[in-house]
Amino acid sequence: MKRLILVYALASYALFGAVFVWLAAFLLNLGDMRGLATRPLPEAVAINLSLIALFGVVHSVMARPGFKRVWTKIIPPASERATYVLQSSLLLGLIIWQWQPIPTVIWQVDGPAVWPIHGAFILGALTVLTATFLLGHFEFVGLSQAWNNLRGAPVPSAAFRTPMLYQIVRHPLQLGLLIMMIATPVMTLGHLIFVASMALYIAIGLRFEERALLREFGAAYAAYQRDVPMLFPRPFRRLRTASGGQRAD
Repeated sequence: MKRLILVYALASYALFGAVFVWLAAFLLNLGDMRGLATRPLPEAVAINLSLIALFGVVHSVMARPGFKRVWTKIIPPASERATYVLQSSLLLGLIIWQWQPIPTVIWQVDGPAVWPIHGAFILGALTVLTATFLLGHFEFVGLSQAWNNLRGAPVPSAAFRTPMLYQIVRHPLQLGLLIMMIATPVMTLGHLIFVASMALYIAIGLRFEERALLREFGAAYAAYQRDVPMLFPRPFRRLRTASGGQRAD
């Protein structure tokens, strides 16, 4: 069973990587992969918002501590994070696969001006990846839990820390995703709906996450909230010296 959990976590991680690359291609609309409009506008909007809502509800519910307590009585605790990553990847893949294009152009940038936009997109992607590695990439995707389970090693206790990017904003991973979604030389109405609905989900989800982090880390996280902005950096702000252990997105 322990080896099976590790294989499961590896498969979940492989899918996570593939869907992240697919998301990048979708956001950049490489090869016109979003295609042409095939449904009436109201129907297309309804389908797209339903896809985002499904992703948001499942993603948020499975992240709640109360759900995890019940869920880990059904599945092995060592596979909980990998399962969370798996459902996130599957539902995000469903959004990309079933997204209904609405090709009305909001803005379009041509010529050399596209390069700074592509640079911002790459910066966003690097921010996402860096944020996961700063707090433990393999724990973030569930591989550490499966590996520790295989070795019979104890689960490390959660600790609070704020390395590098986490001293600039409290949620650099989500900031990177927002940059990736917005940094496009061609913004269509369909893309704008994707950005707006995902941004709304991120804003709502972070409120719940912040409450959970406050309950877990108490005064340390409250001080962190006062010192560091949630998503958008404050220019010329002095970086706070972090103390203590881990905080996890």
